[in-house]
Amino acid sequence: MSDLLEEIKHRLRRFAETEAAGNSPLYEHLALKAAEDDAVASLLAAASPTDARPTLLLAAAHRLIQADPIHPLSRYYPSLGGFDGVDSETWPLFRSFLLERADRVRDLVASRFTQTNEVRRATLLYPGVSLAAKQAGGKVALLEVGCSAGLLLGLDKFGYRYQCDGGEQLTAGPAKAAVGLHCALELGPGATLPKLPKKLAVGARLGLDRAPVDAGDEDELAWLEACVWADQPDRIRLLRTAAAAQRKDPPELMAGDAVDDLAAAAARLPAELPLLVITSHVLPYLPERRQQDFVDGLRMLAGQRPLWWISEEAYRAGLGHVLPGRDDLATDGEFVLGLATWVEGTVRAQPLARTQAHGQRMTWLAG
Repeated sequence: MSDLLEEIKHRLRRFAETEAAGNSPLYEHLALKAAEDDAVASLLAAASPTDARPTLLLAAAHRLIQADPIHPLSRYYPSLGGFDGVDSETWPLFRSFLLERADRVRDLVASRFTQTNEVRRATLLYPGVSLAAKQAGGKVALLEVGCSAGLLLGLDKFGYRYQCDGGEQLTAGPAKAAVGLHCALELGPGATLPKLPKKLAVGARLGLDRAPVDAGDEDELAWLEACVWADQPDRIRLLRTAAAAQRKDPPELMAGDAVDDLAAAAARLPAELPLLVITSHVLPYLPERRQQDFVDGLRMLAGQRPLWWISEEAYRAGLGHVLPGRDDLATDGEFVLGLATWVEGTVRAQPLARTQAHGQRMTWLAG
């Protein structure tokens, strides 16, 4: 227990310093305080060691405050209408709130997973999916691994606007999309602006997740909302908009393991369609050995049908498995959009962009 507790405290501290810092004052504050508090940090020990992550504890707290919105703590939660910034009362209220509900917190972290279905990540994935679809030619099949509620499987139906650092704007997707997304786009050295299509020809789509979420179920949707950082309510509004749009044409979601059930999931998509496999912020939840097993599974599938892997992950968890030696891409707090395909068993992989976790900005690297 002591080793696990120290690891949890390390994760809390690292999350505060590398992910929440500059993005979420509330979560940065709470994670830093929790990293120094054994009673609060140990609540995460009810989860499996792989899942005992800061975002799960913060999501459990968010879900419980959703259920008790008149509690004084709610005034620090913009998602619930609160407007107070972090002050000397934030942590004491948070700590007492959680410890008074310790059994309910443990139940949540033992039975739930971090299920952030961040819709704005579609802005990061769309250029990679577009490039893969262009290389594939014709209609494609989408398979999202770690799909949560599968909202990103609708990325071909979203409207996109990229604000370039030179003042230009790139637009893509249908002109009258129910979901409109914005992203700042910078160009790296030697890079040229990507050419983005107005339409993608998607012939089939499927999501694979160990615990798929039904976004049409209000309780399940509430958990997805709880996984969104509480001081970023615009993300919750976008989540609800995408969930409402999805109800008109829900994708097929399959419960299963990212490695063990990958081939079975692919087999449910028409064999004549080139397969585009998408992952975003999923692979860090797998042990490193299983990450490599997943990539090996992709390589085996690529021997049976044309396959492209579009990943938006931390470099070492994603693209690093097929394009090693690029330590310049392994930057804390940044992620990499990568594209990989296999030709006669040989992988061809390239980094397309540096990305930020919630789709707000990307730096395009490809020429």
